[in-house]
Amino acid sequence: MFFFRDWLSTTIEEFVAALDAYIRWYNEARIKISLGGLSPTAHRRSLGVAV
Repeated sequence: MFFFRDWLSTTIEEFVAALDAYIRWYNEARIKISLGGLSPTAHRRSLGVAV
């Protein structure tokens, strides 16, 4: 995962790729009980706010 990693030997490109993957997971795959068991993106789509 993103937090438990030694970043000292990581290149900028690797860091950006890892950060991008984490942000995509956070918004698109992570489920929230308060959103009815949907991810934030799926919840927005169900409301018709996002495409």
